[in-house]
Amino acid sequence: MYSVKNFINGKFVDNNDKLPVYQKFSGELLAEVPIATPLQVEEAIASATESFHVFKHFSTEKRAGILKELYGLLKENSGKFSRIIAAEGGKPISYARSEVNRALDNIETGIRATLEFTGRQVPMDYLNGKGKTAYTLRFPIGPVLGITPFNFPLNLALHKFIPAIGVGAPVILKPAPQAPVTLLLLAELLSQTGLPQGVVNILYTTNELSQKMVEDDRLKILSFTGSDRVGWKLKSLAGKKKVLLEMGGNAAAIIDDSADLKRAAKKLAYGSFLNAGQICISTQRIYVVETVFDAFLEHFIEEARQTKSGNMFDPDVVNSSMISHNDLLRIDTWVHEAVKQGAIILEGGKILDEKANIYAPTVLTNTRPEMKVWSEEAFAPVVLVEKVKDFKQAVSATNNTRYGLQAGVFSDNIKHILYAQNHLEVGGVIINDIPGFRIDGMPYGGVKDSGLGREGALYAMYDFTEPRLIVLDA
Repeated sequence: MYSVKNFINGKFVDNNDKLPVYQKFSGELLAEVPIATPLQVEEAIASATESFHVFKHFSTEKRAGILKELYGLLKENSGKFSRIIAAEGGKPISYARSEVNRALDNIETGIRATLEFTGRQVPMDYLNGKGKTAYTLRFPIGPVLGITPFNFPLNLALHKFIPAIGVGAPVILKPAPQAPVTLLLLAELLSQTGLPQGVVNILYTTNELSQKMVEDDRLKILSFTGSDRVGWKLKSLAGKKKVLLEMGGNAAAIIDDSADLKRAAKKLAYGSFLNAGQICISTQRIYVVETVFDAFLEHFIEEARQTKSGNMFDPDVVNSSMISHNDLLRIDTWVHEAVKQGAIILEGGKILDEKANIYAPTVLTNTRPEMKVWSEEAFAPVVLVEKVKDFKQAVSATNNTRYGLQAGVFSDNIKHILYAQNHLEVGGVIINDIPGFRIDGMPYGGVKDSGLGREGALYAMYDFTEPRLIVLDA
């Protein structure tokens, strides 16, 4: 069992109220996480507020140096972090290792961004600006509150931590109740770096006290990753804070008649069922032009049948445990509700292991927008495959949702590619790859109910700062 404590004002803090955290496949107890008290939450906020006045003046070299120290420590402990990510989140071990590798790349990207981050020269040589020189400098807005999800407990926390440290802003990180151990173990590494006391606070607490932090005006930025229902509620409570939201979706992919169907089917099966579909940009809807629908579907069903489900520590497993029994029952209900409304199960559509919360890789067709499996975020190993008349209809169907995070387009037709980039209502259009493609330096975020703002160290650093104009009279 892992021993973890909250990290508040430079100290590791325990208390009697605990949250039990279980291994998602076996059910064994992994850790008992202390639940921070109101006084401990207040100390975290006060220490972040006070340390801001010191940390914002740290040199770029010192801030980048802290990130370099973290990189070395995480690399040394990569195996440990891979195992706990897999255990508490139900994530296949190969994908947990990938998360740690991405986290290391994320830190390296953040180091470069920290060293390169700057304002810009402002043109002045016209009207009464002639003879003047102007430029902007960027300054941190203030302490950041980061609320993170269970599905990437390390790397998505770093997407809040890295830009905050990079610009000189303290940060409070609150992990998800389903998988808080990873982030609390990260605090042990951070305590070994040159971070000043109070600059980083990592704590698990109740929803009520989390809401108090969201409402507290001393914290100037809220960066939230999670469901749109929770995200929009928190935004309504955040007062004058700057709010950044990354809230997932029901990502779609489009297949046209110029696509490599075998390649598309292989990639999309992996992108639909990996980590039990519990990825914000997991493929949930596939639209295929009618001339190649049957051929694509044959390839895709075969790939779905070959997807291995089971224990997350089996290196060949792609689809393992869902995060909770309630989520397992929820998606089974959604699938069978859709069937009653006319949907057809082409593969799966059943619980494989109720004790380990494993749902079968599932392929549906004949679905409609009013069905939950279409309109809501499934966050499960369920994908819809539908026939469309042509490429424009596929784009229209992709847009027929309140979400808009990323979309995949499999095509070698330049006219289709240009049409997609100009008409898809999403934050990212991925050509000839799955909607789930991401490297951590890219600007990542969505439109509509998928969120506000962008992640990626450099892009988040702009969101975490404000410009100050300097005008010099020569």
